[in-house]
Amino acid sequence: MYNIIQHAHSGWAYLLLLVLGIATINSLIGWLGKKEFGNKDFSLALVGLIVTHIQLLLGIVLWIVSPYSSMLFNNTSEVMGNSGLRLLALEHPLMMIIGVTLLTIGYSKHKKKVISSGKFKMLGIFYTLAFVVVLSRLPWSQWLA
Repeated sequence: MYNIIQHAHSGWAYLLLLVLGIATINSLIGWLGKKEFGNKDFSLALVGLIVTHIQLLLGIVLWIVSPYSSMLFNNTSEVMGNSGLRLLALEHPLMMIIGVTLLTIGYSKHKKKVISSGKFKMLGIFYTLAFVVVLSRLPWSQWLA
């Protein structure tokens, strides 16, 4: 079961990076280019939110069934002393939760704005922050190996 969820989580991550990157760039172009907020912009932001939340759910299930979570609770000092284990058991999950939180806040705030520049600004700021947080704690060594 662990391997199936791990492959789903890793595969979905490629989709997440693509969609979140497109949604982030679109919001920044809209904000800085003073464009009118339309259905396409709303759809990109929503798809980015949905894909990210699905990835979060997969990640939570993966973390629960992974050996890293049990190692974290059973042998904390060993996990905290090993940067690779610490990344997978603690840093990656916590930073992804922070990233999803930032994304959700930005999406919620953009809905309350009436004018296009305000909508794009909220999405641009929060989606960019979320994207940077996500990129900062990806286990790149596993992906690029």
